[in-house]
Amino acid sequence: MARLVDVIEAMIKEMLDEQGGQTTINRSALAEQANCVPSQITYVLSTRFSSGNGYIVESRRGGGGQITITRIEPMGADDYLRALIAAVGDDLTQSQARTFLTNAVSTGAITAKEGQVIMAAVSDRALAKIDTDIRSVVRADIFKNALLGLMI
Repeated sequence: MARLVDVIEAMIKEMLDEQGGQTTINRSALAEQANCVPSQITYVLSTRFSSGNGYIVESRRGGGGQITITRIEPMGADDYLRALIAAVGDDLTQSQARTFLTNAVSTGAITAKEGQVIMAAVSDRALAKIDTDIRSVVRADIFKNALLGLMI
């Protein structure tokens, strides 16, 4: 039996395919159709439809839960890495790093081996001697510099 998040993801991807790569959904209506609570729709959108996964998700405040999802065109490895570096921001958790690297490998922007090496460098284990207050900032800097190194 398919997991609910997989079913919701498939429903949204089908709507994107039918509507040429962009669709506007109503979170409550989709939750009703999927027989779940609206927060599960939000979870799927944040985990499966992020910019790192090739999507732009825009929600409208006061729009009755209207959310526009746009599939972005695939880009070259260097462009993807530039976008990834920009998306990282000033701090990065180990979990976020793993997600970014998994997506970069799945899109072909980096190899699995490169992803493993970067993950080893930014892991909690590698950064254990760094004060926890600044660990995520140091991790982000190492992560971005490693990706820059792959672009040269």
